[in-house]
Amino acid sequence: MFWPVVALAAAQSWGSLLAGIRYWNYVRERLRVNPPPYHPPAAVIVPCRGVDPELHENIRALRQQEYPEYEVIFVLESRSDPAYAVIREVVEREPGAPVTVLEAGRASDCGQKVHNLLIALEHLEARPSETRPEVYAFTDSDALRDRHWLRHLVAPLRVLDVGATTGYRWYIPTGGLASLLRSLWNAPIATALGPHPHNFAWGGSMALRRETADRIRLREYWRGSVSDDYRLTEAIRRAGGSVVFVPQCLLPSLGECSLREVLEFTTRQIVITRRYALHLWVLLTLSTSLFLVAFFWSGARAIAQFVSRGEATEPTLAFLSVYIPGVLKAMVRTHAVERLLTAYREQLRPYRMAYWFLYPLASVLFFYNCMVAAFSRRISWRGIRYELRAPNRTIVLP
Repeated sequence: MFWPVVALAAAQSWGSLLAGIRYWNYVRERLRVNPPPYHPPAAVIVPCRGVDPELHENIRALRQQEYPEYEVIFVLESRSDPAYAVIREVVEREPGAPVTVLEAGRASDCGQKVHNLLIALEHLEARPSETRPEVYAFTDSDALRDRHWLRHLVAPLRVLDVGATTGYRWYIPTGGLASLLRSLWNAPIATALGPHPHNFAWGGSMALRRETADRIRLREYWRGSVSDDYRLTEAIRRAGGSVVFVPQCLLPSLGECSLREVLEFTTRQIVITRRYALHLWVLLTLSTSLFLVAFFWSGARAIAQFVSRGEATEPTLAFLSVYIPGVLKAMVRTHAVERLLTAYREQLRPYRMAYWFLYPLASVLFFYNCMVAAFSRRISWRGIRYELRAPNRTIVLP
């Protein structure tokens, strides 16, 4: 079984490298083209809970977008949330786009984030039709963005009758092993997006037209859910639309974390994936298992042959055929990300070697996440515990 396993894993690895090259070509093409002049009135909706690192700067950036007509709507559970004082301070001291702060109350049958988003949509839909924004943009409070983020995110909607645009997140390591592991884990997901019809929306940076939200019955899809982005993606696809990835909307995220926080975060993401996109969880479980079996099996055989002074050529070649494509893809990926996040190039550069050669650590973590997700439907998110019974049925635990 050794060589069939290695052959399958090598084919998978080389295929993944080709996908990485396509991602890089797509990034280069998009960077050469200026976004079309499409900037209708927009509402940027930001669910908040607690004070994230760099929250002051994030609020400033949201209010100082180079976009002609937009508003920012912050939604909190209540004004007792410490984020409210930060929002108020920035709004009172600095000029920028108009801001509305909404109190959503505690969620009872869905995720708090989704509940906040639903309250924001209800607020907008209660306005007279002529005063409603034409575009809804959604973003997270803990992601940094430049002044052009909204313009880039909205521009492709000019030709998307039924569809959405999305960016993604890139974690900037801050020196600790846990923050590096989080970034290694997140990296392959970022480059899974690209010029293909299988993109998924990411709730930290996504947008769609108001008429599209109405047509796909977005509020109905969100009711009872803990996931805003998976449900939006499903609604778009069922309506025959697509999700377009905008490389310029790859957002950096900073902040220290502990190993416990990394395990909680990564496992939560995969538990949600299993409940909302079972096929992706199955694919991730199988592909990760195949890679790890081939990687450790061939590596162990090569080491055993070296130790016993036997013929180690074949197991070494087997190991390299599985490992090297991942190194090459990581090189392509880091080159693309450094082109996109130019302001953070110096912070990313010291971690190049780690991104290139330590990527199997992310596979080990993915495998752990998949195994936990196979037997668990409970998650903890920003201090609130949930049980995911079904895509449209969430239990808020005491």
